Amino acid sequence: MDDLLDRDAVDLSALLAAGQVSAAEVMAATLARIAAVNPGVNAIVSLRDGDALMAQARAADIGPRKGWLHGIPVAIKDLAQAAGLPTTKGSPLLRDAVADSDEIMVARLRAAGAIVIGKTNVPEWGLGSHTFNPLFGATRNPWDRGRSAGGSSGGAAVALATGMVAVADGSDMMGSLRNPAGWTNTYGLRPTWGLVPSEPEGDTFLHQLATLGPMARSPRDVAALLATQSGPDPRQPHGLPAFRAESLDCSLDGLRIGWLGDWGGAWPMEPGIIATCEAALAQFATLGCTVAAPEPPFPAADLWDAWTTLRSWAVAGGLGALHADPATRAALKPEAVWEVERGLALSAMDVHRASLIRSRWFAAAAALFQRFDALVLPSAQVWPFALDMRWPDRIAGLAMDSYHRWMEVVVPVSLIGLPCLCIPAGFGPQGLPVGLQLFGPRGADLRLLQIGHGWHGSAPWARQRPAPA
Repeated sequence: MDDLLDRDAVDLSALLAAGQVSAAEVMAATLARIAAVNPGVNAIVSLRDGDALMAQARAADIGPRKGWLHGIPVAIKDLAQAAGLPTTKGSPLLRDAVADSDEIMVARLRAAGAIVIGKTNVPEWGLGSHTFNPLFGATRNPWDRGRSAGGSSGGAAVALATGMVAVADGSDMMGSLRNPAGWTNTYGLRPTWGLVPSEPEGDTFLHQLATLGPMARSPRDVAALLATQSGPDPRQPHGLPAFRAESLDCSLDGLRIGWLGDWGGAWPMEPGIIATCEAALAQFATLGCTVAAPEPPFPAADLWDAWTTLRSWAVAGGLGALHADPATRAALKPEAVWEVERGLALSAMDVHRASLIRSRWFAAAAALFQRFDALVLPSAQVWPFALDMRWPDRIAGLAMDSYHRWMEVVVPVSLIGLPCLCIPAGFGPQGLPVGLQLFGPRGADLRLLQIGHGWHGSAPWARQRPAPA
């Protein structure tokens, strides 16, 4: 029964639909796996009562089938509202904040038949690509439990890698589902911005940096979950039609892949990152693709300037009210206070100038996609670092000037809302995984998933799982 949890979600769904396995069996196996594994990695938090979950699974076995996720356990990232469960966002300020309703994405998962079992751990307020917070502690990387799993979707990625869930929701502003996927040897898709709606709270017109997205152990499952999560919300602008999970089996012969590496030396990399990624690039040839390395297509300093301006502006919009009250400001972590204060100091013209840079980069990227079908970057500039570090303050001897500078490699995608699939790139000399960011023009989500599907079938390391604790 336990090996059920190592199957793709779409295969598990077929077994459930055919009556070859029951939802109760799947839930019992899930709870047993969580009991055995979660104490060592701390990925799932706010787990619901086991008896209640078993009762819900037995009810699913006799009730009408709702959709492809019917009877499949899922855990929701602890930034999203799921009715009846806390939404702490890793902050003591929200310790007792129990959601009274589902947000859009969670409601769509439930409508497809998913059974929500609890939440997945996040950094405080989702800030920083290292999953730790004062409420639940740190999530441990299953490939080395003394190291970070990344973030902010670190709990989701670890739950996937260890088989506690088959699919997971993530979200991504600055690599928040790409870095954890790369560091756990799983897959995460940052979809075309607007494809997966979040809640219609606050400004829904101007802030276009963060998005929700699917995570899984295979591109096939990523595609299935994206089809469930996606589709417009009539209360919000910029929405796109729902993604259709078409066949991922297709020829990739002749596709042109552009390798951007360290952006012409602009970004420092820890030893072994580039070498591991470049060794993995050879796998594209087995799929019939060609790989070339173009010159950096845009000044890295301009990208960083625009990104930090627009990001701080967005964070100040979200956390500004908490910062304004001295009592709640004292409960914010230093990185959050720094972001808010930077954002509050910006002028409207500062934001305008940043958006002009963003616009120029979008045009430059569009020109590059005339030459390449997809572009590739490493998923991170460093290997998973020690669990007790807040963030890497130095890479290859170069000091980092902010808590997120070490993740500069994700900015080109995030700044202009491009779709990006993180695919496993293999393991470095110390046995730690890293990923590749495979990205394309707006609307190229299906094409990226097709490339990822071919990759998954041909790259032997893509299907490796960490040893049990």
